[in-house]
Amino acid sequence: SPLDSNEQQWLQVDLGDRVEIVGVATQGRYGSSDWVTSYMLMFSDTGRNWKQYRKEDTVWVFTGNSNADSVVHHKLLHSMKARFLRFIPLKWNVGGHIGLRVEVFGCSYKSDIADFDGRSSLLYRFNQKLMSTFKDVVSLKFKSMQEDGVLFHGEGQRGDYITLELQKGKLSLHINLGDSNLHFTNSHTSITLGSLLDDQHWHSVLIERFNKQVNFTVDKHTQHFRTKGDSDHLDIDYEVCETLLMKIWEMRKNFHGCIENLYYNGVNIIDLAKRRKPQIYTVGNVTFSCSEPQIVPITFVSSSRSYLLLPGTPQIDGLSVSFQFRTWNKDGLLLSTELSENSGSLLVYLHGGRLTLLIQKMAEDPVEISEGTNLHDGLWHSLNINARRHRITLTLDNNAATANHATTISRIYSGNSYYFGGRLFQMDTWHCVSHVWLIFIDNQPKDLILVQQGSLGNFSDLHIDLCDIKDRCLPNYCEHGGKCSQSWTTFYCDCNDTSYTGATCHNSIYEQSCEAYRHQGKTSDFFYIDSDGSGPLGPLRVFCNITEDKIWTAVQHNNTGLTRVQGAGPEKPYTMSFNYNSSSEQLEAVINSAEYCEQEAAYHCKKSRLLNTPNGIPFAWWVGRANEKHLYWGGSLPGIQQCACGLEESCLDMRYFCNCDADREEWTNDTGLLAFKDHLPVTQIVITDTNRSNSEAAWKIGPLRCYGDRQFWNAASFNTEASYLHFPTFHAEVSADISFFFKTTSLSGVFLENLGMKDFIRVEIRSPKEITFSIDVGNGPTEATVQSPTPLNDNQWHYVRAERNLKQTSLQVDNLPKKVLEAPAEGHFRLQLNSQLFVGTASRQKGFLGCIRSLHLNGQKLDLEERAKMTPGVKPGCPGHCSSYGNLCHNGGKCVEKYNGYSCDCTSSAYEGPFCKEEVSALFEAGTSITYIFQEPYPVTKNTSTSSSAIYADAIMSKENIAFSFLTAHAPSLLLYINTYFHEYLAVILSKNGSLQVRYKLSKDGLLIFTIDSGNFANREMHHVKINREGRELIIQVRHGLFSGPFFCCVADSLTLDPEVSKANAYGFTGCMSSVWYNHIAPLKAALRHPSIAPVTVKGSLTESSCSSLTEADVNTATTIYSSSDPFGKTDEREPLTNAVRSDSAVIGGVIAVVIFTIFCIIAIMSRFLYQHKQAHRSSQTKEKEYPENLESSFKADTDLQNTVSECKREYFI
Repeated sequence: SPLDSNEQQWLQVDLGDRVEIVGVATQGRYGSSDWVTSYMLMFSDTGRNWKQYRKEDTVWVFTGNSNADSVVHHKLLHSMKARFLRFIPLKWNVGGHIGLRVEVFGCSYKSDIADFDGRSSLLYRFNQKLMSTFKDVVSLKFKSMQEDGVLFHGEGQRGDYITLELQKGKLSLHINLGDSNLHFTNSHTSITLGSLLDDQHWHSVLIERFNKQVNFTVDKHTQHFRTKGDSDHLDIDYEVCETLLMKIWEMRKNFHGCIENLYYNGVNIIDLAKRRKPQIYTVGNVTFSCSEPQIVPITFVSSSRSYLLLPGTPQIDGLSVSFQFRTWNKDGLLLSTELSENSGSLLVYLHGGRLTLLIQKMAEDPVEISEGTNLHDGLWHSLNINARRHRITLTLDNNAATANHATTISRIYSGNSYYFGGRLFQMDTWHCVSHVWLIFIDNQPKDLILVQQGSLGNFSDLHIDLCDIKDRCLPNYCEHGGKCSQSWTTFYCDCNDTSYTGATCHNSIYEQSCEAYRHQGKTSDFFYIDSDGSGPLGPLRVFCNITEDKIWTAVQHNNTGLTRVQGAGPEKPYTMSFNYNSSSEQLEAVINSAEYCEQEAAYHCKKSRLLNTPNGIPFAWWVGRANEKHLYWGGSLPGIQQCACGLEESCLDMRYFCNCDADREEWTNDTGLLAFKDHLPVTQIVITDTNRSNSEAAWKIGPLRCYGDRQFWNAASFNTEASYLHFPTFHAEVSADISFFFKTTSLSGVFLENLGMKDFIRVEIRSPKEITFSIDVGNGPTEATVQSPTPLNDNQWHYVRAERNLKQTSLQVDNLPKKVLEAPAEGHFRLQLNSQLFVGTASRQKGFLGCIRSLHLNGQKLDLEERAKMTPGVKPGCPGHCSSYGNLCHNGGKCVEKYNGYSCDCTSSAYEGPFCKEEVSALFEAGTSITYIFQEPYPVTKNTSTSSSAIYADAIMSKENIAFSFLTAHAPSLLLYINTYFHEYLAVILSKNGSLQVRYKLSKDGLLIFTIDSGNFANREMHHVKINREGRELIIQVRHGLFSGPFFCCVADSLTLDPEVSKANAYGFTGCMSSVWYNHIAPLKAALRHPSIAPVTVKGSLTESSCSSLTEADVNTATTIYSSSDPFGKTDEREPLTNAVRSDSAVIGGVIAVVIFTIFCIIAIMSRFLYQHKQAHRSSQTKEKEYPENLESSFKADTDLQNTVSECKREYFI
């Protein structure tokens, strides 16, 4: 037991010689209450320059004793080779003092060591003139204080070489196999490993080569790589010193330090040298014991409290200070002192990685010298400061040529006290300071061991005789190519240009499928998808066709056009390989994630056979995944050497199973879909029968097309709290992410958990408003909790994403603020799990009751449905998606439940598309009209009874809901007209001045005219009109370009036919109209999409167009060129061809054609209305949600209508 029990105590053991230490044991002081409860170990060869024992790249804390008598053993995971061992007590019995008895377990350690002074070397000669090897194994240990130096080098006259060298504290392996053009070749391979290897500690190296495959290991880090070039041999000559290459390598620095146990292909090189064997030639002074420089490094462990105080020699004219430092921090105070004789103060500090010396004195301008850049690179840098009288010199890295000088007004005298680090001036410091010969002040070396013993100077929060610098970028924990940088306490990841984000570049910025983009409301376009999310596969550019219920993903390749082939035969086959601008693993991930995939295969032939059926050797074939050759064609099945017509028994010649195999003189084709997922994609096609007379072929392989995300809607329902699914252990030692959707009505429950011996990971709902992510990696539990302002057990889908990496633990719930907890800089960091992963829980925790879907762990998809099929208490799938996502169906679209997700039924909407958001619009020429007759519902879908009945029932109610959009440059015009056999009508017209009028005439009452005069509506801009009447209330809402203003209303008592309507009808309407909607009827959409089954009559030329695309153009011109949403040319055969190119023949002034949109007519059943009030008042309608919220003008009129219903046949004319 020491006299004082504090953190500065240690117990040191001298083992007499270097031994291999494999275990330790501790005990308290006999018969006392003194024992140590935790401690750490340090070891050294010399009793100086100590190194801490680490485990998992962390300073390991050993568990000590709980009483004075019991013995606690620890077997070391990694043995130590050392002579000296220190036990550093960290904690001890609260009621006693430090008390420690120790025992060390190990065995003797024999080694062969060679010491090189930077000018010496050993040359190993082979037994034969040339050594050519397929396999090489090189192993050694080394220690050095120098950051550069060649450890070994071998070469051959034909350019082969292998070299191992230190470069800036890192170890580089250079290798070249069999290329004489050494300096002009791509066969040179260089790999760099390790960091901070110039610390005068032993580092192990192992190089294993078999042909081109090389394993390069430095300490515990291994890199596997293949050498470049074509050769598998390493040819090394007998006399390596006589070649030009050796002279080139001699220009590099020789190694200065010690090498231990150097073996080359089983030969102990140092042992041969010690025994003076003739195979070894010694150059210079090589000794066989390791000389140790007497250095005492110091580590500053606190940016605010650490300092070292050393005395100077006051009143000396001038000063001299020199030392070495290394750091990762770009800012920090290195040195400060108050100069004697009132000559000012001196500071030396880093700012932005640049060294600055500053002398300040009252009444004088400060003197500043700056030198160097990027001095926070972790390398040793030497600093020399010399001052004589009025001149001061700063020298960096012993480079006198770049030394910087400055002159002061006053003479410079040495300081009385020199502070390294902080204390005198408050500035952050965090670095490791050392010099080969300690620290010199006024040309006197300072013994830092005396400082440690308390007999020289003073210090605080230092590790003396220990340089505890750590390269936090080795290994690089920035994922997906992120660039690592660091400070003393942490590392940072630059994720620019990686397609990933997050603290460690772990999270993909892209969605995993087109289905996920559709769910966000995206429309058809090119997107990047990342099929494995945070996994190793990168993103892939695809086209997402989101125009149908099935969301298609298309991956283009380099040749999707029709390609002609001639002159190909068995001896000279035609071959085409396909490049999808992606790796095979990326394509495989896309295919495996999809429900269905296909590629169109077309072979057009004239006297060119395809598969040579029924029993011949095929003349053409294709190669698919895994480079497999396939002998079936599109439309057929794997393993059957046939085309589609063979299966359908429809071939031109029934003796063959392909049309082309009939070998006819006229053109024919075999076309079909390749749809067996395990064989896709097509990577190559081979054709061998176009070399005969008049023989010719043309082929086409379409893009890879897939639909369905097998995981996005993959769900399981947990019916009891004891229910769970189990999966293999979640292996995520340093980086883990978990994401899923859930819905529940339960108050609490565990979503998933995975346990280890001590470590665990768990995600749970602890209360209706609280989600918690708990994890323990050995430092104690960490909990990230997100509080929701509203209950989450509302039986709606909610999204959860939990992530843990070396920098932080985070939890995201829906769009609520993310909870982020910073990870500790030190301690355990590897998550060690060994139980199965339980979705739900099998422990004593309360289980989950509800649904979980789309569960991903580190980007990998867990198939909940498949596992639920075989698990009691859990059912595959989960109904009720519309309750959460029904609001994504817009404009009157209805959400329809599906087993895997939902769809939007746009039957009753004037819009279309997956979310009923795509406008349906058209341009009309002069004389064109559409008449819609509403008598009975028409079947636009296979099951329309519900929606159609609703339409019919709605039609006889005393209300109108009308919406449409228009664009025109002409007035007057008739926009909309409703007419009944009872001389009732509703008309919307543009007056001659461009104002909008809504004219109501019901029963025998007067005519109501509402004028919206907020500008000229015939201004070539898009305007949106909504008219809603229910009972006595009429609301007119208009959203238009840039105008807003008052509305004017007037009343006319004329009972005769309105002449203004007749006048407007005579002029018709010139422009574009879209998204016409009347009481859940979409007449314009019916005319364009279902003209054969809808009760609609079209006169004249009707051309589908897009009004929004014409808003910036002259509406008197029309460019009617529109393409399918799929740019790869795939046309849905069930729909009319909408991507044909159309254009009018007339050309006016260089513009294509004049397009006129005339009258749109609807005949329908209406109710009779009796008006009690013939006047209406105008008012301002408050902005509403959805459509009305953007309306710039609104009008509301009370018409005091009596609801008298009379069923009859009527016309609705727009």
